Amino acid sequence: MSFIDDNLLNSGPWQSLERNVARLMQHSGFEDIRIVGQSSDHGADILAHRSGKRWLVQVKFRKSGNVGIDVVDKTIEAARFYKANVPVIATNQMFTDEVKRKQASLLANQINLQLWDRYKLKKDWDRLPIKSPYLRTPRRYQEEPIHSIVEAFQNNELKRALIVLATGLGKTFVAAEATRRILELSEKIRPKKILVLAHTNELVYQLERAFWPFMDKTMNSTVWNGYEKGYPNQTLFTFACLDSMAEHISRTNELPTKYDMIIVDECHHAGSATYKKVLDEAQAGKKWGAFLLGITATPWRSDDEKVEDIFGPKLVSLSIIDGLRNGYLANIDYRMFVDNINWEALADIHELTPKALNRRLFIREWDDAVIYKLRDTWTEVDKPRAIVFCSTIDHAMTMRDKINTMGFAKAEAIFSGNTSGIRLSAAERNRMLADFHAGTIQVMCAVDIFNEGVDVPDVNILVFQRVTHSRRIFIQQLGRGLRISPGKKKVVVLDFVSDIRRFAAGLELKQSLEGAPVYLELGNPVKFMNVTGEDKKAENFLSQWLQDVAEIQDAKEDDHILKFPPPLTDR
Repeated sequence: MSFIDDNLLNSGPWQSLERNVARLMQHSGFEDIRIVGQSSDHGADILAHRSGKRWLVQVKFRKSGNVGIDVVDKTIEAARFYKANVPVIATNQMFTDEVKRKQASLLANQINLQLWDRYKLKKDWDRLPIKSPYLRTPRRYQEEPIHSIVEAFQNNELKRALIVLATGLGKTFVAAEATRRILELSEKIRPKKILVLAHTNELVYQLERAFWPFMDKTMNSTVWNGYEKGYPNQTLFTFACLDSMAEHISRTNELPTKYDMIIVDECHHAGSATYKKVLDEAQAGKKWGAFLLGITATPWRSDDEKVEDIFGPKLVSLSIIDGLRNGYLANIDYRMFVDNINWEALADIHELTPKALNRRLFIREWDDAVIYKLRDTWTEVDKPRAIVFCSTIDHAMTMRDKINTMGFAKAEAIFSGNTSGIRLSAAERNRMLADFHAGTIQVMCAVDIFNEGVDVPDVNILVFQRVTHSRRIFIQQLGRGLRISPGKKKVVVLDFVSDIRRFAAGLELKQSLEGAPVYLELGNPVKFMNVTGEDKKAENFLSQWLQDVAEIQDAKEDDHILKFPPPLTDR
């Protein structure tokens, strides 16, 4: 079965038609493709960019009958809402003559409505080359993990593999390219069914899109989650949400089909009982079960479980430090601000928890200072694009308003939650992300949305204002700015987090990069700053005072970690 065929066009489901139209667009050269169709989508199913223009596609699946004029008006209105240049209606059926006349009328008014019926979709698929022309060559450092996965798959004794690659190093690319090569092995040993598991629906859809360039046009995929149950028996790939797959096993005592290979993204979550249920049912990693591949950027867990117990020893592990030292990630210019430390409060401290220490140590809020520093930094990078990590929705909206009042950039507040009666619809989030990609929004003030499972364009300024006590989340957020891209010289990080553990993390990052080769090209990549510039005295004192930085940055709120520090001297 191919991904555009009579079976899909006749039987659907409609969700599958939407995704496969998006896949057709990706193979045809569209970029930043977002499938946004859901409730409150304002009439859009797909957003994409090509040749500097934004395209909006409304996909209409019909069991029978042609698409009528009512869809045209809704599509044009949706194009206005999403600021799209080219509105498109795609369908598995045909269009009425009235729709075609309306299309001609709109064209006379410079509205280029496109109509994609079932015959055009099939014709466009026929024109595609077998392999995607947008499949890029792996980077040098990616070849080792790719080769390691393929070799492990061919070794009948191993049956599992674990790859750890920091955010920005292309862990999903590595998994997908290794899978592509495995599918080129002999018919006798290559997998017939592949399951890709993730813990959220958003990540499931993102993974399917990421794998598309690695599938030739005769390969198809399906999604299994709370919204749709596809056809695993008829497809090579199943992209599934963990909870939905576990629920199916609880109800039927079996998987939807027998899988030969299971890939777990963000596999540091795999210690849960729900993951165990799915992996045990598939006998994943066992001699007679499915080959098991785990990929993650952050292998740490908050409990005593270890990812190695499930996926075996790490075949390859590249941390952010490895990526920075070897030039695999963008140069980093990390500025940690210490202006608001109450140095006098340190004089009589002998033993305090992080929570108590933070309460005594930090003396003021940062918001106005952050805006001024961000404005000053704005001219240091080409085509500035920033994410400001905020603590609450109200804080994000305050920062958005302050930045817009200053006028040096256009900012928006983006969040996934719904608290205090504040709600941001999926349609509004997708419009913001499309504008961020296009550059009409330059700053995103974000709350809990750019950690896992949300695809964002490259950024070159990161601002930390949110305390996070999770090393995993901190590394994921930092990694949002570390991807290499043409013309990008560095990422500037402005860290205003008032937490003693963050200072420990900054010191560890600095110490890890000391003596790094010329790839960094920045001299001192991590600086402790005050209002007048670099503050070496503060750095030296904190380095002396926070002796065991690894223990401190991983400490919990009530851990007594600071015991009898060195006497306070003039910093």
